[in-house]
Amino acid sequence: MGAKLQRGEGSADGCCAVSLYGISKTFGSVRANKNISLDIPAGTIHGIIGENGSGKSTLVSILYGFYGADGGRIRIFGNDLKIQSTAHAIAAGIGMVHQHFMLVPSFTVLENLVLGHEGSGGLLQGMARGRSELQGLSREYGLDVDPDAVVADLPVGIQQRVEILKALYRGARILILDEPTGVLTPQETDQLFNILRALNQQQGVTILFITHKLREIMALTHGVSIMRDGEMVAHRCTATTNPQELAELMVGRPVLLDGIWHQAKVGKVVLQVNNLALDGTRGMPLVRDLSFQVRAGEILGVAGVSGNGQSELLELLAGIGAPSRGSITLGEYTFTKTNPITPLVIKELGVAHVPEDRHAMGLVLPFSAAESAILGHEHSPIIGDGPWLNPGKLKAHCGQLMANFHIRPPDPKRQSRLFSGGNQQKMVLAREMSTNPTILLVGQPTRGVDIGAIEFIHQQLIALRDRGCAIIMVSVELDEILSLSDRIMVMSDGASMGIIERKDADARSIGLLMTGVD
Repeated sequence: MGAKLQRGEGSADGCCAVSLYGISKTFGSVRANKNISLDIPAGTIHGIIGENGSGKSTLVSILYGFYGADGGRIRIFGNDLKIQSTAHAIAAGIGMVHQHFMLVPSFTVLENLVLGHEGSGGLLQGMARGRSELQGLSREYGLDVDPDAVVADLPVGIQQRVEILKALYRGARILILDEPTGVLTPQETDQLFNILRALNQQQGVTILFITHKLREIMALTHGVSIMRDGEMVAHRCTATTNPQELAELMVGRPVLLDGIWHQAKVGKVVLQVNNLALDGTRGMPLVRDLSFQVRAGEILGVAGVSGNGQSELLELLAGIGAPSRGSITLGEYTFTKTNPITPLVIKELGVAHVPEDRHAMGLVLPFSAAESAILGHEHSPIIGDGPWLNPGKLKAHCGQLMANFHIRPPDPKRQSRLFSGGNQQKMVLAREMSTNPTILLVGQPTRGVDIGAIEFIHQQLIALRDRGCAIIMVSVELDEILSLSDRIMVMSDGASMGIIERKDADARSIGLLMTGVD
């Protein structure tokens, strides 16, 4: 086991930027934080990791003033503070970059920077002061951004720079980043890490880094704290730990991080796509002239930054809307704009679909788990007697799926909305994979899922592939694409940048293709 992180380690004078003592928070009957204590040495980059529902988001929300703690104390640079709002946190020198950017897309960089902090003297003076300070911050921290650029026109990596500048403009000496790399390419992630290291090493900014990606923890942080079930279970020096130990601390048991994939036994072509295109409402192409094929017994991973046509491709293949041009061939059937496919026909042809958004398209949240377990399969003889659903068969069917996919709690009567995100995802996967499909379309298979459930879902996908199913998997998690795919198609701006064999794939080359560099 790795060495424990002691108070003051990593800081020359032993001062802590953040000290938490006995922090507790309850929402109804749920204890989100249980007597948490934590020291973060000043001038370090510190990670907090934990599964979904472990309480890490609640903890940093208390630190940033979103929530008030039920009990405990907070010290910032040695001073006891009662942080009751985000304004209190900002005044104490705490800034936060949220997972989903808190910017006004139609505003310029400068307008976003100054918004809410115009100061005295009117808007014009506030804008002039903001422009001067932005130029100084850009020079000081190496964060070059055009102050007059409209945020909506900026790449996500630059938008994130604006969020960091906004926090620094408000005087942040402690910077919290919540899952900051979810929408970045590998190259943009490297740029972000270089910026954070410069802020830390050259300017002394203390950084609190929240992520579920263990590789990022190992690459960036000095120390890491691990949460499980609302409690702080361990602290480690990053230099003396490893991803396997951290995963086990998060889950409470050994976790298989690598080695699930093995060589596929590929069969015949089951899906052929030719010159497929989809135009948006304003005539701009969302999918551009895609051609590819998928064989039985292989996983084709579709990589790309979110919003580059992957979602539209998956929906076209699932029969949700017709293409503007091109064709989709399944077995003996070819579908085009004038001969469109439908979700019902798709299912009859042996295609299952796990949508990217489980709430909007995968589940009816007020429905019971038993009802959600048959969505789209209501006419199956497994759960009905003639035209009527059989409640006993419905419950038994759902109970079997719950047992097979370790869904907790195993209660078919429980409303779908009351399950955790990971269990909701497993519910959708169980429903679609239990039909023994010829083709599985799966979007973001482990979005919002705990590391233990990720391991299980990956194992199920490989097992389904080994039974001869062709799988098309869209994921923004590059590690997931590289771990599971037999071949990888990279999309940028709606077009395919090429299909790469697994043996030739690496994160850097795929990252370049994701940005449109061939």
